[in-house]
Amino acid sequence: MKRILVLHTGGTIAMAEDSQTGEVSTEQSNPLLNFSNMNDTETELIVEDFLYVPSPHITPEHMLALKERVAKAATENFAGVVITHGTDTLEETAYFLDITVGDLLPIVVTGAMRSSNEIGTDGLYNFLTAIRVACDDQSQGKGVLVVMNDEIHTARYVTKTHTTNVATFRTPTFGPVGLVTKHKVSFYQQLLTSHTLDIANVSARIPIVKAYAGMDSEILDLLADSQIDGLVIEALGAGNLPPKTVPAIEAMIAKNIPVILVSRCFNGVAEGVYGYEGGGIQLEKKGVIFCNGLNSQKARIKLLVALNANLTKAEFNDFMIEKV
Repeated sequence: MKRILVLHTGGTIAMAEDSQTGEVSTEQSNPLLNFSNMNDTETELIVEDFLYVPSPHITPEHMLALKERVAKAATENFAGVVITHGTDTLEETAYFLDITVGDLLPIVVTGAMRSSNEIGTDGLYNFLTAIRVACDDQSQGKGVLVVMNDEIHTARYVTKTHTTNVATFRTPTFGPVGLVTKHKVSFYQQLLTSHTLDIANVSARIPIVKAYAGMDSEILDLLADSQIDGLVIEALGAGNLPPKTVPAIEAMIAKNIPVILVSRCFNGVAEGVYGYEGGGIQLEKKGVIFCNGLNSQKARIKLLVALNANLTKAEFNDFMIEKV
């Protein structure tokens, strides 16, 4: 019999809709706590009501606490861990765990787009499929996985793409790594590299800025003067910025403030292609770090981890430059 640790953290999967007002909110207790895996005699669920909060309330401190509990579970004879989570920040928590505990044991994160008492609720089904994936021997060594709507995604690239649709979680460019059918779990892809860092703190001020046509240096100048620890920029196209932003970026780098660049495009990889003022090649030469393949919220999580890991400059650059 396989022992699976279940960590509930709240979110829509643990909420209910008010029949009078239509408002979705937390109940007095998590309805998933009443779930019994009665028909599965091969799996023992050890359930912990770890948190009970909406996903916008999740903080890096919560993520760190989850990481420490998962690391402990790896020493407690568990075959895997399933985490239920609100979908708004699910991808950030999953990615944080991926780069801090990684392959210690199968870790599967899931959630729901419809609350527990809505018609067509997807929560219990997603929960059951997440348990199946966590139990499957193929899930070992795959890093943290996100299981929703019969699809298996890696935490590194999956993102929420729709505000309400149950098929909201997608992996741009690369697609899901596996599928869950009625009778089996199937994997078709796997990540080529995995790099984890064990950290004990999550202290750093890291804003995200999105580039736009006609952008100047005003916002960047204000941020540089506000004692930030790093900056993530969603750049244009393959990794380019309006020319008026360049002096402010140079000033940040001169202050040893790491500037991480990703693309604001939904698909593709950021890379240095253009050599004009503000082009990606010029930005790379000035010391901007391209975090290839990640979206901005995950690049921020990665920078947060790196800044708390006491890395040398070479180790820092190697960790931040994503190997696709």
